[in-house]
Amino acid sequence: GLMALDPMELRIVQNCGTDKEKRYARKIEPIRRKGNYLLCSLLLGNVLVNTTLTILLDDLIGSGIGAVVASTIGIVIFGEIVPQALCSRHGLAVGANTIVVTKFFMLVTFPLSYPISKLLDCILGQEIGTVYNREKLVEMLKVTEPYNDLVREELNMIQGALELRTKTVEDVMTPLQNCYMINRDAILDFNTMSEIMESGFTRIPVYEEERSNIMDILYVKDLAFVDPDDCTPLKTITKFYNHPIHFVFHDTKLDAMLEEFKKGKSHLAIVQKVNNEGEGDPFYEVLGLVTLEDVIEEIIKSEILDESDTFTDNRSRKKVGDQKNKRDFSAFKDPINELKVKVSPQLLLAAHRFLSTEVTLFTPNYISEKILLRLLKYSDVIQELKFDEQNKKCPEHFLYCKNKAADYFILILQGKVEVEAGKECMKFEAGAFSYYGVMALGSPPGSGLSWGAGGLSGLSPQLFLPPIPTEIRSPSHVSGLNRSASLTCHERSDSVSSPVSGSTNQLSTSTNQLSTSTAAQYVADFSVRALTDLQFVKITRQEYQKGLTASRMDSCPQSPDSNASKPEPSLPD
Repeated sequence: GLMALDPMELRIVQNCGTDKEKRYARKIEPIRRKGNYLLCSLLLGNVLVNTTLTILLDDLIGSGIGAVVASTIGIVIFGEIVPQALCSRHGLAVGANTIVVTKFFMLVTFPLSYPISKLLDCILGQEIGTVYNREKLVEMLKVTEPYNDLVREELNMIQGALELRTKTVEDVMTPLQNCYMINRDAILDFNTMSEIMESGFTRIPVYEEERSNIMDILYVKDLAFVDPDDCTPLKTITKFYNHPIHFVFHDTKLDAMLEEFKKGKSHLAIVQKVNNEGEGDPFYEVLGLVTLEDVIEEIIKSEILDESDTFTDNRSRKKVGDQKNKRDFSAFKDPINELKVKVSPQLLLAAHRFLSTEVTLFTPNYISEKILLRLLKYSDVIQELKFDEQNKKCPEHFLYCKNKAADYFILILQGKVEVEAGKECMKFEAGAFSYYGVMALGSPPGSGLSWGAGGLSGLSPQLFLPPIPTEIRSPSHVSGLNRSASLTCHERSDSVSSPVSGSTNQLSTSTNQLSTSTAAQYVADFSVRALTDLQFVKITRQEYQKGLTASRMDSCPQSPDSNASKPEPSLPD
């Protein structure tokens, strides 16, 4: 029974057994530690007892054969079967209670058993006990599952922790094609930020051109101070925070990956490998992403789901059954004033400053800067035109057509256009911040210009060098152009000083004059055609008049004895 007790098991029982088992183990362990000495003593004692029993039976029975048969039966039953059956189940208790007898036999057989044990120690080495490696320990847990008190989840965690060193990040990563990523050129408007929030990810890779070309990492908390109305470029945010990108090779073991995550540098890593296939130099190929959650899920052998997860497993792509908690952020969206074309706040500010200083009809004398900014933020004021390379002269490319009526003003923000003007059909290219159709909005109040049904009247002759046709025509303003009558009508209007000085009556009269004058039809004597993709400001005559009305309301003085607060002027829908 003593030899059946494993030395390693005795150590374990001393630390985590019951009080009785600990007491038994402490008695047995010093004797069991001397394994070869104990073995030699027990075997010598066993042989001595068996031989003595046979001799005594021979003297008692008087027959050698009878003595052998009787001793054999007695030794097998009472010396082997019963002790072995008893010690296999209660070896610890039997060994502890018979420890005195064992020590006596060790002392009696010392002269012979001790030298033999030392010889065995030198030849065979010290007895260590049973030691389990990872595979054996996992298998032992599986085999003993019906008899231990571990629940299935605990067994899975133990098994997952033991197998962590045998698996690589490639086994648990999310493939690149299934990763949620965002383009580096994206604009952080309402739609983009809503998409980021709906994805549920806290760390998002940022790529440039190709998804495998990961340049930055965006943390959702980086967006705390970002206003969607500002349309901030994503690269501005990533450049400011400049989070480090953690790359690992595909054969990195999960235990090493866990140690890297525990250092706190990042909880997301880009998995890559060296691609030697084909001709040419080897290169790093991005395979996917691995996160701290992936490693933890592998340890606990279970998927961790939160309220924003779409899939239960990124590898099997099994979808979550019920997503009742999916949030809709459209409640925060302003559909009326949302710009359909996204422009940076810097470009919007530049357009506002240019119009308020360079174009007379948009100066603060006529439209206040606050109203002008609100006008530019209208959903359909800033527009975009995609250039079709296959059909360069399609009608959609023309912003203005020669000899066709138009009631809108256009300011080019980005891109190039071709202007064709005059009887000679002169052509030239213009770029950003060239503007057209000023006279379509009406004459500046107080300039002396008034429109008739078929031409201009009340105009001083010295404002025109050559005569112009008797139609309302004013194509454009482009810096550096040779001035001609048909291309510089707006300059003539800009050169006329406006007598508006802030008086409410004068401004009201001027606005009424403009409303009356714009009833005439404006016909352009030029054409403007897109040469590239365009972003431009398009303000119709009606929108401009609403802006004038709102500015007039904003500038009306409040009655001193009125307790009512001044209404906030707004552009009508």
